[in-house]
Amino acid sequence: MTQSSPSRAPAFGFILASVFLDALSFGLIFPILPRLILGLSGHDTAYAARMFGLMAAAWSLMNFVASPVLGALSDRFGRRPVLLISTFGLSLDFLIMALAPTVAWLFVGRAMSGLTAASYSAASAYLADTTPPDERAKRFGLFSAVSGVGFIIGPAAGGLLAALSPRAPFFAAAGLAALGWLYGLLILPESLPPELRTRTPWRSANPVRAFGILAKDRGMLALAAIWGLIVLASQAVNIVFVLYTAHRYNWSAAQTGLLLTVFSAGNILVMGVMAPRLARRFGERSIMMCGVALSAIGFVGLGLSPMSLVFCLACVPTCLGNMCGPPVRALQTKRVGPTEQGRLQGALSALQALTGLVGPIFFTQVFAWSNSPGSAKAMSGLSFLVAAVLMAAALPCALAVSQAPKAVEGAAA
Repeated sequence: MTQSSPSRAPAFGFILASVFLDALSFGLIFPILPRLILGLSGHDTAYAARMFGLMAAAWSLMNFVASPVLGALSDRFGRRPVLLISTFGLSLDFLIMALAPTVAWLFVGRAMSGLTAASYSAASAYLADTTPPDERAKRFGLFSAVSGVGFIIGPAAGGLLAALSPRAPFFAAAGLAALGWLYGLLILPESLPPELRTRTPWRSANPVRAFGILAKDRGMLALAAIWGLIVLASQAVNIVFVLYTAHRYNWSAAQTGLLLTVFSAGNILVMGVMAPRLARRFGERSIMMCGVALSAIGFVGLGLSPMSLVFCLACVPTCLGNMCGPPVRALQTKRVGPTEQGRLQGALSALQALTGLVGPIFFTQVFAWSNSPGSAKAMSGLSFLVAAVLMAAALPCALAVSQAPKAVEGAAA
């Protein structure tokens, strides 16, 4: 698996297809997992909710531990073997969950999928290997957009498959992951030449030590802070959006689902089309700052909207603010050489997993406190206002970002 045909160019199409299949497979099981927990346990909905939360935390924890390791391994042995082994393991994880006889086995499968899903860092490094520095904002935007398409289609398809059997979405997810592995086995070439591979010390793969690459210079540290604040703030939308719209505006599940679908489609357009074009015209740093500011404005609007129409209008700047993501990723890859792309992406994936541990707990507690008995209904959007403060805190970090050193730019090119 470490060899590839010299006649094949590095397969960016495979990376997009792999990310899409991974996102689709995760989306398939998302709406049915709580119901399967309920059926296997025989307990009430509260128990299923607690177990679902614990499984989400276990997934994030395992992803946090594994991301730097897989990133370092991809620097040492190449991207291809890490991607193939991880994709194959993901298929096995879904199969374990499909056949799980107890909640404990379902928990094991979910934790294992956190390990194998850490291949995202190797996929990001592959993208950096095969893309000129000036084109990385465009490709990272497509990377995020394709993932978004999978997450849109997945839950709807999972709901349809669940009508056949609660386990059908898990079998389908296992099949899709296996299809991605087979596609990569037959098509995917290696992107990192042997002469650029490094014997990364294992201590640098430690999840805490791995963050060292994010502090190698002032610009990288500022970019890491921006990325962490963006991902953490976005947890407010991911976690409390459904609860908030039901509580504040009495929306039905269908109304919330429709807005989330439109919002997700807008994210795809912004990250996959608008952000790369604007970055080429105005510069990645300018678009990053513009996106951060728009996100802060949008979150304030979401938190203070007195009626549902204003809430929907506030979704526009919130969605446009997502243009900051691809430029941040592109600027980060320009500050390290080709032998460190795996470590960089592993550290970024670990940072994202860490926010996945902290964000859900933090924002659900803020939401619960703001909706406690006696609290004014207008304060129920406090979670979004906290997210706005986090995005505002990213602005001074964006001002501290400078151009990458010329030597690093040359090595990256």
